[in-house]
Amino acid sequence: MTRSLKDKTLFITGASRGIGLAIAKRAARDGAQIAIAAKSVAENPKIPGTIYTAAAEIEAAGGKALALACDIRFEDQVEAAMEKTVETFGCVDILINNASAIDLRGIDKLDMKRFDLMHQINARGTYLCCKAALPHLRKSDNPHILTLSPPLDLNPKWFAPNLAYTMAKYGMSLVTLGLARDLARDGIAVNSLWPETAIATAAVGNLLGGEEVIKRSRKPDIVADAAHAILTRPARETTGQFFIDALALKDEGVTDLRPYAVDPSVEAVLDFFLDAPVSANVCKAAFHPG
Repeated sequence: MTRSLKDKTLFITGASRGIGLAIAKRAARDGAQIAIAAKSVAENPKIPGTIYTAAAEIEAAGGKALALACDIRFEDQVEAAMEKTVETFGCVDILINNASAIDLRGIDKLDMKRFDLMHQINARGTYLCCKAALPHLRKSDNPHILTLSPPLDLNPKWFAPNLAYTMAKYGMSLVTLGLARDLARDGIAVNSLWPETAIATAAVGNLLGGEEVIKRSRKPDIVADAAHAILTRPARETTGQFFIDALALKDEGVTDLRPYAVDPSVEAVLDFFLDAPVSANVCKAAFHPG
């Protein structure tokens, strides 16, 4: 099998910026077709990027793009976006569940509206997008579902004090756990991917530590390259796994991760939900959301 996504159709949620856009642009370099399903239709100075600017970047990288205004909390919008993708590109080969909401406040401070938002986007949205994509994925010759969510670990330290966020994020991972087995007979690969370190995105800069954490982060390209490696593997041989980006790239023979560093002179900080680094130049103190 060729290790390329040429002419493959990807439906990526939350792909107007950050990791989702990086995955889209990596696929575009192969000549892929990408549906950008996200809410961002107007510029926000704090978190730049819209579905339209993303589409322009994807096309500049060599792919075809379809900008879709879509809030994955709503079934009618997801179904309409999926149908528009098939109408435009003829198929859906790959679903990337990247959209996610984060709020690290504890139970005393987090209002139920924000609790509901995280669960509607993270767990429910992932489940809904999988459900809508299934009829189309079953027609693909190498169908993949890849969700940006962490390996499951029931250590209480990951649940306190940010219980609501962990519940919502682990909900995405539970979709991987269940569907990998459920869809094995269909030959649909269902996996999760999680970064070893903090990733330099607007969310990290604005919400999780500012410039100091950005300096000790890796670029979104590392997740994009890891996703590409996973998505170009045979679906029937690559399912039910919780990949870490650095390990997925190591399997491809990539061991020097310094080009992905925002600042190669400092150690990157370990992402939360992980207990230990899997590569060199990673600070062992986990970047805990609390």
